[in-house]
Amino acid sequence: MAGVGLGSDSRVAAVNALSFFFRQFCSYPPHEIMGMPSLSPTMESGQISSWDKDEGDEFVAGDVLCQIETDKATVDFEAQDDGVIAKILVPAGPDTIACGEPILVTVEEAGNLGAFRDFSVEGAVGGSAPPPAPAAEPVAPPPTGLAELPATTSVPISEVSKGERIFASPLAKKLAAESSVDIATVHGTGPGGRVLAADILEYVPPIAVTTAAATAMEAGSPVTAPVVLPSVLGDGFTDYPLTAAATELAACLAHSKAVVPHYYLTVDVRLDAVLELRSQLNENLPEEEHITLNDFLVKSAASSMKVAPTANASWMDTAVRLYDDVHINVGIGQGDNLVAPVVKHANGTGLKGISDTMRSYEVKVAEGTLSAEDCAMGTFTIVNLGQYGIKSVAPIVNEPQACILGIGVAEDRVVPKISISDDDEKIYEYATVLTATLSCDHRVIDGAVGAQWLAAFRGLVEKPESLLL
Repeated sequence: MAGVGLGSDSRVAAVNALSFFFRQFCSYPPHEIMGMPSLSPTMESGQISSWDKDEGDEFVAGDVLCQIETDKATVDFEAQDDGVIAKILVPAGPDTIACGEPILVTVEEAGNLGAFRDFSVEGAVGGSAPPPAPAAEPVAPPPTGLAELPATTSVPISEVSKGERIFASPLAKKLAAESSVDIATVHGTGPGGRVLAADILEYVPPIAVTTAAATAMEAGSPVTAPVVLPSVLGDGFTDYPLTAAATELAACLAHSKAVVPHYYLTVDVRLDAVLELRSQLNENLPEEEHITLNDFLVKSAASSMKVAPTANASWMDTAVRLYDDVHINVGIGQGDNLVAPVVKHANGTGLKGISDTMRSYEVKVAEGTLSAEDCAMGTFTIVNLGQYGIKSVAPIVNEPQACILGIGVAEDRVVPKISISDDDEKIYEYATVLTATLSCDHRVIDGAVGAQWLAAFRGLVEKPESLLL
């Protein structure tokens, strides 16, 4: 069977499933015992068909250490960090090895190899290997379903509490010490969030964050714009340092894309009826209070939760949490100015109320007075890229939410007539149409329910009178 490298994006979940990386202390030099990885949710054991590296060999991140045979395929086991093989605990052969059982010992320095010539797991830990570190308890969102939105968080929050063990490779810890980097603030990309050497080398300190900004966020008051760092010119290139908020957003998106099993549903929505109703309603409103198409889309999304409530939910590891109210984050801006203020209780708010809320947010964005509370994490997100002429967009799910709706440009298209009589010579007509794409977390909402939600959304937009009830 052909080997499949664990370094590709399609194998991220498998890499994160490695359940037996732990640090030994005792009298041995710094080292790590690596266990048989779990390469799929159903894998319980495997066989080592061959070793690609021998004892004493150095390796770097991405090197294939061995070939692991499962009941479905033979897979390359790739190194996630740099090091030296000190001891191979299990030789290649037909013996079945349980997931998590030690198979390999690695060290940071080749000069430490001699200490592991007669190494055994039993001798190192007094008869048995320590169990994997227990998983951290999931942190539940506030009771209202609202939390801070990662995209607008200007204060980096350490993922490791004071006194809690930090999972990092020896080389990563050494580099962090040499660089005076607080390893607790580094986002780990290794198995189970483990900090690797590459994470330290690529770490960008959040120097744009100030104490005043942190205090402002805690108080819910406006947060000043982050300091724009100077660009760095190189030989044929220019580096533009990221702000703390941009770095945090990138980490959150990367994590979500890696761990959330995404799927996407797309539908074309006719807008003629909703545009006509909007014109009628706006006739009686001052120009500065006009209702927009986006206001209708937000209200339609909130009302669609009645048909498919699991679209308004979160994955909680051992349970799915359904929220009573619908709080919708709506994307505004781009780049470092990207924010997603929340329309709270959108399911119980009328079109005029949603329109007023969105208008107030636009003013705050222009004035730079948007607060952390305004950008709290909701239960659903809408991203509209129609203003850029984009036909469709499939955005990344914004954890812990289960769904995000991407809206494309509203444009005139030739479409089949809704009703055709025997006297009609033409069966097609022009209509204003947009493409809506729903990105879903398959752990929370399956395809059939997602399709029901999207059908309800289209029905409400195409027959918008029901939104006024």
